[in-house]
Formats: sequence, C-alpha cells, structure tokens
Amino acid sequence: MKNIDQQAIENIAVGATLLGTGGGGDPYIGKLMALQAIDKYGPVPLVAPEELSPDDLVVPISMIGAPTVLLEKIPSGREMVKILEMMETYTGKRAAAVMPIEIGGVNSLIPFAVAAEKGLPVVDADAMGRAFPEAQMVTFYLDGLAPEPVTMADEKGNTVLFNPVDAVWSERLARSLTIQMGASAAMSDYALTAEQVKRSAIPYTLSLAEDVGRTILAAQSKSRSPVPALLKKLNGHLLFSGKIVDVTRRLDGGFTKGEARFAALAPGEAKDVRLYFQNEYLLVQDGSHVLASTPDLIVVLDNDTGTPMTSDRLKYGMRVDILAFPAHPKWRTAKGIEVAGPKYFGYDIDYRPVEERMAEYKNMHHDKQGDGNIG
Repeated sequence: MKNIDQQAIENIAVGATLLGTGGGGDPYIGKLMALQAIDKYGPVPLVAPEELSPDDLVVPISMIGAPTVLLEKIPSGREMVKILEMMETYTGKRAAAVMPIEIGGVNSLIPFAVAAEKGLPVVDADAMGRAFPEAQMVTFYLDGLAPEPVTMADEKGNTVLFNPVDAVWSERLARSLTIQMGASAAMSDYALTAEQVKRSAIPYTLSLAEDVGRTILAAQSKSRSPVPALLKKLNGHLLFSGKIVDVTRRLDGGFTKGEARFAALAPGEAKDVRLYFQNEYLLVQDGSHVLASTPDLIVVLDNDTGTPMTSDRLKYGMRVDILAFPAHPKWRTAKGIEVAGPKYFGYDIDYRPVEERMAEYKNMHHDKQGDGNIG
C-alpha cells in the first residue's frame, strides 16, 4: 500500500491520458476534483486487490458519455458519491474500496475524489488497461461476471438504479439514460468482491499510469521528447509524425465520433494518414494500409510538448506524433477481439497485432523508399 498525494495525481493525470487512447473524459476536470478532495481530506491509500479481504466489496466509479460535453458541463462531484452510496444501500454492504473501471482521463481520477471524501482506498487495477467507449468492453464481461446492479446519477440530482440482463443491455440502457441526462453522467457497475477483482481485473494500471506520467513530465522538464522512453517502457511503435489538416467530429448516440487527417512532417513519409475515433482512437490507416487498430492502444502526443491529446482536443494545424502499444493479452483473445476489435466498430478489417502490422509496413515502405523512416 502507498498513499497517493497531489504530485502523484498530477503524474496519473498525464499517464492516464496517454493510456486512455484519446478517451476516458477530460483529465483536467478529473484532476481538479481529485486534487481538491485530497487537499481537503488528505492522501488516498492505493492498494493491490490482494491486500483486501477476499469478500470485501469493491465499487467502480466512472463517468459515461461524450468527452466533449465535459468541457462545458462540469460535474458537481455529488453524483459520484451518490452512485457509491446507492450501491452500498442496494447490496447491504459497505464498500471496502473503490476502483476505476478504465484507465483514461477523468475516469482514472474521480475514484480518488470519492475515496478521499469517504475515507476509502483505491484499488490499483482497472477492467480495460486503457479506455473503451462502451460499458461491456471490460475484462469482467470477458470473464462472464454480471454488471448488476447499475447505479447512475447526474449533476441535477437525478438517480437511477437498474438490473440489466447482461453488460450489452447495461450499455444500451445506460447510454439512453446518459443522453437524457445531458450526454454525461456518473455510473457504477460491476460492484464485485476483492477476490473477483483480483482474478479478472488488469492489475497495477494506476501505478503504470503514474510511472508513464512521471516519464512524460520529466522529459518535458528537460525540453526533450518523451517518445523514445515511452516506446521502450510500453513496447510501442511510432506510427507517424504529422500535422493535422482536417478534423471532423460529431455527437452521435452519446459518443464523440469522428476522424482526423494528417500531412507528413518529413519528406518521403506516409501521404494519406487518417485516424478514426469513437471517444477513443480506434484505427490508423495510411491509404489502404492499416497501421494499428483497436484493441491495441493508439495514442496522439503533441509533437512540441509530448503532451497526450484526447480526441476532443485535436485541432487543425496541430503537430503530433501517433504511437501504438500492444493491448493486454486478454484483449487479444478471440472474445476480446469480438468485443472490442475493429469489426465491432464497423471497420471491415481483421485485427492483427500492431507489431505485425508495423513490421510488414516498414518492410513495404523500405522497399518503396529505400529507407525505413516510419516506426
């Protein structure tokens, strides 16, 4: 067990934005909520699942909705505490800890705000190892665990508790409610025992986020690019460096959907790179060649500062580096690819690991250009 203080929150905010692959909600808002709560109530213990008693109740705390909405519709903070209290009332058990359902932006940080206020630890794990846009895209669903009950609340004071038959129905019902709640709401599902979390969650992802954030901030303090260190730390690949020449995004069904187009920064590099997103980055293509796809992690960094960029903050003219990292092995199973692979999102391509795609692409590019200057 270790205590998470304000500096650790600063690190996690940066690292979780990278691991969140463009989604997970605006990190700045989540950071402010966590910092304020820690300032008021003190540091928050971070515990591994095995440090809890096997039957202890662990409650995930998250936001659901379109990331762009959070830029204008700020949470009150009460809705996050309310979903926890509703879960405790329904189950008849006091929560022993809270946890993030995903690693990314606001959803990595608001559990700390709730934990500080309620005097609880946060579990050093999540159910994605990244961020995904839909509620069934969690390792708990891959392992056959039930999401019920689901508690939801908004900043106006509306609360809902429902028992979906499975996680797909949880997503459908919660998304409809979220739209009515203004396209952003607090949500808790998969309240599980510590033993279930230990068996099914992806461990130590908050510690990883803190480490990644520390790496990025250290590079920034020395005016260096964090890219080489990140590629080594996360076994990643540099897909492309370029300038955004067009961004289209829209609110659709409670998601922020869209694409960005890029022009190369260096002569001889890829010519027609496109990045597609649904809250999170899902697919990168150079013409007809796929460079990386979900469930692998696709990341956009500001080329000048190394700051990870969420999909709602991409703008015309921005110079960026696009990186990709291998997904956790659970997402590379047949079930994981069925749940969160490219075909689920409507892209008519088969999933292949990013390391395979980039080896093939570099060979092809080397044959055409006489060098291997991508990746």
